Amino acid sequence: MSITDENKSSAALLAPDTILQSRYRVVRQLGRGGMGAVYEAIDLRLGHTVALKQTLTNDEEQWKQFEHEARLMAWLNHPVLPRVSDYFTEGHRAFFVMQFVEGSDLAEILAQQPGPLPRNAVVAWADQLLDALIYLHTHERQIVHRDIKPHNLKITPTGQIVLLDFGLAKTQAADSSGSISCTSVFGYTPRYAPLEQIQDLGTSPQSDIYALGATLYHLLTGVKPPDALARATALVSARPNPLKPANEINSAVGVELAEILTRAMAQNPDERYGSATEFREALRRIGRVSASEVEYVAHHTEIDSTVVETGETTIVRSIRLAPTGRLGSHAIAAMFVILLTAFGVFCSYYPWKIPPVQQSTYTNAESVLPASSGELRRNADRRSNRARNQKSR
Repeated sequence: MSITDENKSSAALLAPDTILQSRYRVVRQLGRGGMGAVYEAIDLRLGHTVALKQTLTNDEEQWKQFEHEARLMAWLNHPVLPRVSDYFTEGHRAFFVMQFVEGSDLAEILAQQPGPLPRNAVVAWADQLLDALIYLHTHERQIVHRDIKPHNLKITPTGQIVLLDFGLAKTQAADSSGSISCTSVFGYTPRYAPLEQIQDLGTSPQSDIYALGATLYHLLTGVKPPDALARATALVSARPNPLKPANEINSAVGVELAEILTRAMAQNPDERYGSATEFREALRRIGRVSASEVEYVAHHTEIDSTVVETGETTIVRSIRLAPTGRLGSHAIAAMFVILLTAFGVFCSYYPWKIPPVQQSTYTNAESVLPASSGELRRNADRRSNRARNQKSR
């Protein structure tokens, strides 16, 4: 099922001043994605602003995933992650209430201010995000976000970054036998998702490392990274890698930081950083910048809707994954990349091994093509002259 399914009804969107549960009054719509819409609302009971997220589907499985997202976020307690305080259904619609985060998301900022963002600010945000990923990946029920991208990252007025939208998040926990049980939705955002996620080969913490690397690449260069599938296609077609080192696009990035991004965006999960901790330490070795040292102000201007990152994610289906070993997805993805590499090498050498039969056949065919009528007459005259000369002798 795709995000264009007809069962998502735009008529179900909430109008300003709508009151839900006799408690939450809608102020305005903040945004709309593939699975839901988000509103600014007032909690009339407590008198403060909240964010209200509504599902936009009638699909029962996706309703379960929506409730799963609410429950998942209610467990979390980290400064980079918003808290969920309520979940309810009303009028054949499902909602959850979460902390309202002021500020602009990075997709809006990139649209308003095209080009690279300040290196120090991006490195400081990366440090905060990696701290959140360490928290998620080492949680009792390991959580993989699986949708890190500019649209899901909001910058507060104080310069803090917040990671939003856990609609695609995967949770897993070990049972008594030691195997891993996972719950997730298949989906991805092109340009930021790793190959194993696009190919539905299974995701892991290394998938978040790729997505964060791709996001940082976009922020530091002002250029969207190439899709992982396009990179794989270039490999098998023996074409140049479309992923240029970040420092070749923006020299201010520097060679060291560009190499860190390249490793984070490796096609093979096992060639990326082994953990968010390792990724963060690599960034800190080139010089950490604290958020308090970075002054970054987004200039709010009108946004051209033709260039705004919509953030829509291709949702295919809800799935319950069978118990599997933690390294299974790594092995499958690694094998897939190895096969792609082998096929690319084969394609690059194959033309040299074609026997020259076709060309020689083509040449011979040219030599036996029927001659023109003029040439036939000239040949006949030459034969007659030779006959007369022999006779005269």
